[in-house]
This record gives sequence, C-alpha cells and structure tokens, in this order.
Amino acid sequence: MEATDKVFAGPVPQIYDRLLVPLIFQPYAEDLAVRVMAERPARILEIAAGTGALTHEMAARLDGASIVATDLNPAMLDIAAARFPGDDRLVFRQADALDLPFADESFDIVACQFGAMFFPDKAMGYAEARRVLKPGGRYLFNVWDTVETNEFTAVMLDALAELFPADPPRFLARTPHGYHDAGTIELDIMAGGFPRPEIERVEKHSRADSADDVAIGLCQGTPMRGEIEARGSPGLEAATEAVAKALVHRFGSGPIDGALSAFVISARKAEA
Repeated sequence: MEATDKVFAGPVPQIYDRLLVPLIFQPYAEDLAVRVMAERPARILEIAAGTGALTHEMAARLDGASIVATDLNPAMLDIAAARFPGDDRLVFRQADALDLPFADESFDIVACQFGAMFFPDKAMGYAEARRVLKPGGRYLFNVWDTVETNEFTAVMLDALAELFPADPPRFLARTPHGYHDAGTIELDIMAGGFPRPEIERVEKHSRADSADDVAIGLCQGTPMRGEIEARGSPGLEAATEAVAKALVHRFGSGPIDGALSAFVISARKAEA
C-alpha cells in the first residue's frame, strides 16, 4: 500500500460523499447496520467511519444505544458529524484503527465499513478491535470482493489502463479491492486473537443517474484523483471523460446499473 492510499483530502471527501456513498456504500451500510443492531448492543464503536454512511444507518436504528464513530481523516469525519448536530447519542473522534484511544473491554460491538483494507497491519488492527470489545462482543466489518465482480470499477480500471498504458493508476485495485482472499482474511483475524470468523459474500447492485456521476465519483472522489493528476497529460478531466465514455459503451446512456460484490466478516470475542 502506498502512503497516499489513506489520504482523503481536498475536494475528495465532498465528491466521495455526494456520489460514491449512494453509488456503492449505501447498500452495504444498510446491510451491516441490520447485522449490528441484531446484536442489541449498548455501546458501538465504528472504525473508519468515513463520511458516515454506516453511522447514519446505525443511528436510524438505535434503541437506547450510543455510537463512537472514528476515522483517520478529519475531513471525512467532519462531514459525518455535520449530519448529527446536537445528537448526544453519537460522538465523533479522530483515531487510528491500529492504536485506538479507548480502554479495554469498552464496547459491545465494533463495526467497520470498507476500512480494513487500509490497515497497514491487518492483524494489529483486528487485535485492537478485540482489545476494546467486551467478552462475547462481536466485530462486524465488510471488504470489497475482486475488481471483476464490481462492474463499474472494472470498466473504469480498463479505461484508465488504455489511457495510461505505461503506468495505469491502480489505487482501487491495489487497496480497496486488494484484500478479498477469504483464507487470508481468516488467518489475519485469528492472528488478531479472534476465533475463526464467519465470512459471507454479499452481492448488491449499484445504480446511478448517469455514467458521468460514476466516472466523477470513482476518478475524483477517491485517492485515484491524486494518482491520475500525478501522471500529467491528458489530465484529470480527460481521464474522467474517458471513463464516462467507457461506461456508456458498456451500460448505455441515461441511468445505469452494475453489479457489486463484497464480503461481510463476523468475529466474536471469546467469553471470559
């Protein structure tokens, strides 16, 4: 992983929130929130909350519970916090998943929406989640499946490979879609001190009003933006336009629909 893979700054958080959250994150936020609330937790820790897609879905289902939502990037977390003015059920705090600023056995549930792929040391991240969980508590998180099973991303990466044949931008393949081997995830979880986890593939669909929205979201609302800009000519706008044309060629003009695939992982801390 490159150091820039974890940096969501500048115009990226706003584009991410406006276009990518409804495009690819919302369906899985709803799914994960239902799973979290089925545990009837009193205290929830969210890691890598981003701009609050999962936070929002969990808050809509709270019944006497509280949420501490954290993220490494303050600019992302500021957007999430702005959704809940004056809501004392939620606390927002900048935090590193590998060094959580919370006491042992503080939470009933730890949840993480598409964040584990960014952990530099996966086992350490899982060990930290286990540390702050109460005995019997559950760690619920999701990660993306392969690029090939997520159609919009696959088309985008193919288009950029044609545009930059010598050195195509690879952030999305390298990091968000780079941690999809179930055996590896299982071993990492157990290295973090959990028993063998449950791993389930969950397929959804992504819908957008236009190919332009998808292209702008993927090219300009993630660290792909910096990778494209670093390559110079033909530039960010031209690259975005090339991706939009490729999406129209594949899915047609007007509203478009593409397959999504991810894994949901559930690991329970052993009882004391």
